[in-house]
Amino acid sequence: MTLLPTVENETAASPIYSVIWLHGLGADGHDFAPIVPELVSPQWPALRFVFPHAPVRPVTINGGMPMRAWYDIYGFDLLSRQDEAGVRQSIAEVEALIAREQERGVPSERIVLAGFSQGGAIALAAGLRHLQKLAGIMALSTYLPIADSLAAERSPANASVPIFWGHGSFDPVVVLQRGVDSRLALEALGYKVDWHTYPMPHAVCPEEIADLRHWMGERLR
Repeated sequence: MTLLPTVENETAASPIYSVIWLHGLGADGHDFAPIVPELVSPQWPALRFVFPHAPVRPVTINGGMPMRAWYDIYGFDLLSRQDEAGVRQSIAEVEALIAREQERGVPSERIVLAGFSQGGAIALAAGLRHLQKLAGIMALSTYLPIADSLAAERSPANASVPIFWGHGSFDPVVVLQRGVDSRLALEALGYKVDWHTYPMPHAVCPEEIADLRHWMGERLR
């Protein structure tokens, strides 16, 4: 498999932790790169942030317009069918990125998967199925895709993976209830979710970044 192109940011030489951060629909790997200086604490060990670019594909809900997307979206409501093939292809793309970090000397248990919106959906889908223990999953303004197959496919290695979930209470794209329902589905399977809501739309706010900094600091000890 050809690796996805990425934007990378190392906070110091010889990183010993990696964060693979997936952007939202129609954005690219540059979208969250500016968050690094605001998020990172100088007390942390050296980190490598990896921001991949999703493939360009037609997106049904946007009239078939080609854009960067981790999978096709047929509708935002719960009754719309899901692009399971696209989700699984993106899971494989993330697995390849994890493998490259391991080849570069960062073991799986020091890798955090993060994502916003569609990217957060893939971070959850990939991370909970990954066969080796991860450091954590950051799910921002998102939901759990292909949820029906998770119970059968989830990895015992990540049964207790730390999960940070942030969601805007005024989100018009991924409505809050969809995030809540996904959280409840995970909790029903025994996962512990560090859940946060913020008075914001489909976005990231300073309070959320501060909470992420605290959560990541706990993982990087």
